[in-house]
Amino acid sequence: MRHFKIMAVAVLITSLLYGCTDRSEAQGPPPAPEVSVATPLVDQVVDWDEFTGRFEAPQSVDVRARVGGYIQAVHFRDGQFVRKGQLLFTLDARPALAALASARAQAAQAEAQVALARSELARAESLLEIQAVSQAEVDQKRAAVQTAEAGVASTRAAVRGRELDVEFTRVTAPISGRVSDRRVDAGNLVGGGSSAADVLTTIVASSPIHFVFEASEAVTLRYQRDARDGTSAPIRIRLQDETGFRWSGTVDFSDNAVDPASGTIRLRAVVQNGDGFLKPGLFGQARVAGAAPYQALLVPDAAVATDQARRVVYVVDAENVVVARPVELGPLSDGLRVIRSGIEATDRVIVNGQLRARPGQPVTPKTVEIERTPTDTQAQVTRAPPAAIATPAGALPQRR
Repeated sequence: MRHFKIMAVAVLITSLLYGCTDRSEAQGPPPAPEVSVATPLVDQVVDWDEFTGRFEAPQSVDVRARVGGYIQAVHFRDGQFVRKGQLLFTLDARPALAALASARAQAAQAEAQVALARSELARAESLLEIQAVSQAEVDQKRAAVQTAEAGVASTRAAVRGRELDVEFTRVTAPISGRVSDRRVDAGNLVGGGSSAADVLTTIVASSPIHFVFEASEAVTLRYQRDARDGTSAPIRIRLQDETGFRWSGTVDFSDNAVDPASGTIRLRAVVQNGDGFLKPGLFGQARVAGAAPYQALLVPDAAVATDQARRVVYVVDAENVVVARPVELGPLSDGLRVIRSGIEATDRVIVNGQLRARPGQPVTPKTVEIERTPTDTQAQVTRAPPAAIATPAGALPQRR
């Protein structure tokens, strides 16, 4: 009886094992994982180098009086826009007018002396013809005329100098631009006529305005080698509270030497500023076009994986098998990564589900489309990886 029970249990276990094997074989291998695939987006992009710089006034003047005196009146409002030659201050002109009158009187006296000297010379020359005077006396009269004429020239120069002093009692704007506040009020005595004179106010020209930044030696060399056609590189700038690069200009100047301490060179761009919104001293982030527009393949940046020291993307071949393709990366453009080499425009790139994909293993592809959402309101541009601390200020033409 016991032997019969053991045999029954053995038959039951064997049946269960065969049943499991049959069900497993009936189900087959697990299904291939599902992934999202898309062909690379083919679009036109521009490589931009990014830098940080500061706005500077193309002209800045400390207004000083060219003569000293008392301030009689101030003729501008603090912060207003002034034109070149516009009256800003008037000084008490009475001392200058008195000095001018004295200089004119001395000039008249010198002219009278010239007239007398010429008359005496003419008389001496007539007497010389009848041998009434000596030649030496005539020469003395002629020298007296020359001396008197020199005195007239000197007094006339003094008159012109005093006339300038009277003119300089009217302090006018040397340039057009935005004036600062007045540093002195009417009734104050100010010095003038030298660089140490009192500063009455300052004027800065800001339309157009300059944007100054620095670029590395490597970036400078690349720009210079590509600057064969003489065109200026475009630049776009945004302020610290702006999301878009709304300010446009062109690079018009590069310094004449590279700083050996930092290995950078100073560059300058001209930016239109008709409404005067941009002020000297403001910081800005700039993009300088590093290349002419070109056709590029773009994939989501998340589709790029790291395989030790190389970058790869996973591609699904015609048999739906995953293949790892080493790629050369370019810059980001609106969240998409430029792929310079390694894939074709017809390849099916895995854009979602990379963790479920293994090279050499089959997958179930689901086709989707890559969409590009511009982050810059002005244009779809690329963000180049930081190439330098700053850029140069010289004619930076576009690269071809």
